[in-house]
Amino acid sequence: ELFEVGFTVHPKDSKWDKHYHKLSTEITFLLKGKMLMQNQEIIEGQIFILEPYEIADPVFLEDCTVVVIKTPSVPGDKYIVE
Repeated sequence: ELFEVGFTVHPKDSKWDKHYHKLSTEITFLLKGKMLMQNQEIIEGQIFILEPYEIADPVFLEDCTVVVIKTPSVPGDKYIVE
């Protein structure tokens, strides 16, 4: 319940729902690739942090491999932005 860890691969130009969390902070490490998050370029090796209510709006400019730590782990704490 303190945290959860995810490992994902996103092909270039893949679609990911814009979303936010009300309770959890997301700490993301871009292991491979290049992407945009909140109109900011993220390159491999960088870490970015999204606090509660910050919108995750990724654009995958290359094939990307990411490791995400979400703390705390709260099932259902994901809200899609239309």
